[in-house]
Amino acid sequence: MLTVAAVSAGFTRDLDACFAQVESLVDDARERGAGLLALPEAAIGGYLSTLGSHGDVADPTRPSRSQPPALRLDGPEVARLRALAGDLVLCVGLCELADDEQGGEVRYNTAVCLTGDAVLGTYRKVHQPLGEHLSYAAGSGFGAFETPVGRIGLQICYDKAFPEAARALALDGAQLVVSMSAWPASRTGAAPVLADDRWTHRFDLLDRARALDNQLFWVASNQAGTFGSLRYVGSAKVVDPGGAVLAHTGTGPGTAVAAIDLDGGLAAARGGMYHLRDRRPDAYGAALSAYPAPLPEPVWERAGAGRA
Repeated sequence: MLTVAAVSAGFTRDLDACFAQVESLVDDARERGAGLLALPEAAIGGYLSTLGSHGDVADPTRPSRSQPPALRLDGPEVARLRALAGDLVLCVGLCELADDEQGGEVRYNTAVCLTGDAVLGTYRKVHQPLGEHLSYAAGSGFGAFETPVGRIGLQICYDKAFPEAARALALDGAQLVVSMSAWPASRTGAAPVLADDRWTHRFDLLDRARALDNQLFWVASNQAGTFGSLRYVGSAKVVDPGGAVLAHTGTGPGTAVAAIDLDGGLAAARGGMYHLRDRRPDAYGAALSAYPAPLPEPVWERAGAGRA
């Protein structure tokens, strides 16, 4: 059995405070017997302070963006994370600074999976919502990788809204997907009770659907509390291959912990109707290729009014 833990917590621009919080969460996960700990998107340095844009120009009606510190994957911050992780498989989000092909620098919204021995895998966020491209370059693909606890795939936030993203990881052999987020509540018509917010409902529904679609384990972390203009829905959870929620933090801070049988759980879920085996790619190709991106903009986008 493998014990996995998913965190709902808030993180800010203060790197020392972030690392102190990570250390506390790692210690707690280790005490609870976890072999894998998933921290949120942008846990090191915090997420953006606001979202929203009109095309390529920042929305002047929203607060100016506060940029996260950009970190090199071979730099001291990732080395510090490895020292904290030890034998624990730790998945964490940060703003990556990398070199582009022209010799300049580019920033990515990145997930890193590591232990004290090595960086096991990295992923750069592909799907960018509501003007996130103003702050980050986009990643270009999905791939699973081996870890001491099993074969893992990484996703970040908005990726979970795209079935193709999780399916790509499942087809690459992922037994478990870590989906880390800075997923906020609705900005229009927000519910007084965060648990009743429509974006909380969507977050939970997508986590369960992606696990069931692909009959794999799903470990979802998220930011909690508020940062800038964003109010996060928390709701970290562990979901089994049948879409059942095994542990959930609710909308506040906390850690969802569950013991899972990685091999046995997948075998049981896939023993009868096995979704990956029963696909019909020959029947999908024409329909998918007939609608290349991008589709026409929604009416509300053309009118210059953002909503979520």
